[in-house]
Amino acid sequence: MMGLAAALLGWLMAHTAIFSPDGLRYIAQAQRIERGAWVDGLFRSVDHPVYPLAIAAGHRQFGGERPEDWQDAAQAASVVAGILLVVPLYLVALELFGPRAAWLGVALIYAVPLSAHVFADVLSESTFLLFWSWGLWTALRFLKQGRFGWLPPTIGFSALAYLSRPEGLLLPAALVATLLLIPLLRSTRLNWPRWWAAVGVLVLGPACLVGPYIVAKGGLGTKPAIQRLLGTAPHSAPDAVERQRPLDPNQSTARTYALAVKAMFEAVRDATTTPLLALSVLGIAGCRPFTPRARTWLFLAIIAVASVLALVRLHATGGYCSPRHAMVLAMLLIPAGAAGLDLALRTITIPGRWIGQGEARFRPGPAVWVATLGGFLAWSVPQVLTPINHEFAGYRGASRYLREHVPAGEKVADVTGWTLYYERRPGYTFGNLIEAPHDPKLRWVVVREAHLRGPWTYCAQLRALVQGLEPLATFPEQPTAGQALVYVFDRQARPAATAQSPPAAVRR
Repeated sequence: MMGLAAALLGWLMAHTAIFSPDGLRYIAQAQRIERGAWVDGLFRSVDHPVYPLAIAAGHRQFGGERPEDWQDAAQAASVVAGILLVVPLYLVALELFGPRAAWLGVALIYAVPLSAHVFADVLSESTFLLFWSWGLWTALRFLKQGRFGWLPPTIGFSALAYLSRPEGLLLPAALVATLLLIPLLRSTRLNWPRWWAAVGVLVLGPACLVGPYIVAKGGLGTKPAIQRLLGTAPHSAPDAVERQRPLDPNQSTARTYALAVKAMFEAVRDATTTPLLALSVLGIAGCRPFTPRARTWLFLAIIAVASVLALVRLHATGGYCSPRHAMVLAMLLIPAGAAGLDLALRTITIPGRWIGQGEARFRPGPAVWVATLGGFLAWSVPQVLTPINHEFAGYRGASRYLREHVPAGEKVADVTGWTLYYERRPGYTFGNLIEAPHDPKLRWVVVREAHLRGPWTYCAQLRALVQGLEPLATFPEQPTAGQALVYVFDRQARPAATAQSPPAAVRR
């Protein structure tokens, strides 16, 4: 299984159209760490440090100072974690759903387009999920056996998960919550001395391991999303960049949370896929009776409820909730879907008269298994093998255009930051775009068409920068369905006699 994962993720790494824009932050943080700016790289950066440390380690191994070299190091770190992730994912699925569903569940995780692409992109999810899944498995073993020997690895992996992404603290918090609820349920009780000891270890252990980091960083996380989630920062502005759509100023709180619930469901569905999400209900139901493993299912229920509430609040306070944010749930629901598929194919019977065999009834055989899995793979594989971020490939074309036609050092406005990264140019992104109109040295603007038509404030700023101009170049030159058109404008070019609106937006 690890070999297949390595082949798939390696292929995707080699066929990346462009890496995720969030990867720019991780690479910049890794570069600071490699330069020796440890305080800045570890404590003052927005993102937690484990993945940037892995990038820096990979870069030391591979070398090279080109932007592409740093991208390769970052993707390699993600891919290695994605390959190693096979083992804990299998162990968790084995613990919950048995051997028949475990191997199928892991295979389906890598056959889901989102998972495969995230594991090969410049993102921290594969590193986070590697430690999260190991911690989840050791926690499940503790709840099953009650042996304290499982608590130290649970705490250690939870700390590493937290140092990868802030949500890593959910694991020990959920385990403590489980222990607090255990006395209320007769079927889950521990004896009191062991109960007190377990709670104490789970509170003091993480506090000792990550407490100094939290103090040095100034909180559980400095990402605005985390602060909004915890209520320590106000909601995003109605037209904030991160919002999926501007907030209606007259929108009620009830409407806000209704939309958030809808967005949460869509994120979970897209991270899991519709058929596997439906089958996961059957797979979980097939684990009944729950009483013999009541501690396990109580623990998982707490994780699920906390994750759902966090996703809802993320959208309600920040205006966005993507499938990437639902991957903790997806890593549980996809194996549950595999268990549901296995249960369905083991229990469904086919009347013999349907196939000309009289009144006898037949169970699906290997051919039905192959046909069922083949149908899913026929749908998923073309999406899985699509180059990563294929829809934004036009930015690589724009980068090459700047390299060939624009002198080094000239400023460029590109809110995504991609062309500035690949061409090592000064300029303007989301963070400082407001200063761009006042810079007489700003000549070049790279922008995709949806940003010229959007309702956000930065879209109006971009429109003002290129008002009356026609693009010198458009990429991709022959776009495929779903690809964003990326324009290159020269602000010193002669304005068009009649300003023409760009074509309809393809992708924000």
